[in-house]
Amino acid sequence: MRWSSWSEADGTVRTGIWQGEALHPVPGTASLVDLLGDDGSRLRAAAADAAGGPAVDAASVTLLPPVPRPPSVRDFMAFEEHVVTASAAIGLTVDPLWYRQPVFYFTNPAALRGAYEPVPVSPGSAAFDYELEVAAVIGREGSDLDPDEAVDHIAGYVLFCDWSARDLQGEEMKLNLGPAKGKDSASSCGPWMLTPDELPATAAMSATVNGTPYSAGRLDALYWSFGEMIAYASRGTRVVPGDLIGSGTVGTGCILELSRVHGADAYPYLTPGDRVRLEVDGLGAVDAPIVAGAPVVPLRKETAR
Repeated sequence: MRWSSWSEADGTVRTGIWQGEALHPVPGTASLVDLLGDDGSRLRAAAADAAGGPAVDAASVTLLPPVPRPPSVRDFMAFEEHVVTASAAIGLTVDPLWYRQPVFYFTNPAALRGAYEPVPVSPGSAAFDYELEVAAVIGREGSDLDPDEAVDHIAGYVLFCDWSARDLQGEEMKLNLGPAKGKDSASSCGPWMLTPDELPATAAMSATVNGTPYSAGRLDALYWSFGEMIAYASRGTRVVPGDLIGSGTVGTGCILELSRVHGADAYPYLTPGDRVRLEVDGLGAVDAPIVAGAPVVPLRKETAR
């Protein structure tokens, strides 16, 4: 089952299900997060109510991220090929610790964008990149879960893109913190959340830039499973309904990797006017134009010497 959230012409935010190409709203004003929090009963009941009602013209609405403002976004780094190649790209080898425990960072829930929204280049960046990922949507709260329990806390999956300013990221992380401004200007998500029973285990993942094939991988190449990632995320704390748990980038799934292997001339970083299309079997596509970002606002005024 595919769930989307959208904004109508008057700004009202709705949620509903897809039946073929038809989008059926859930009666009332409940958000997708409002339908989570239990064993899935509320989601199933809402789907039945929506299916029995009229459809909206999908072309007349603006699709939002399925969870427009998640409580938190944790993004892992769980594909080995990406870790190995991306590490080499910045002159490092993979720390053996990565094979003993997963790793993630928190990114910005307020920066989430719909699947077709324009994406501005991060202010000051000349090395703007996409990252082809899948994220799990947490369906009910849990703490200190084991991996088998954690899988039962997944309400669905979404296509996720962690847009990255590689030059800003590299500078920030010299200070042993971050990636902060290297990552938090935009993440794209959607166009829908797919329930776990419908996601192919071997889902193909691909990306093009301006129609040219760039990335190709498969979801089953994960070294750390979503159950393991969520269990780790819940250790000593909580995961709550609507949280996003990103997989990290699939192997070949970003320009950083591709330019390392094939050269920067063959795979230049993104600039305004480019168009990036990311696809995952069952999860639809992010199809985003890249636009100019805001200018850098100085933090301190220069003083005469």
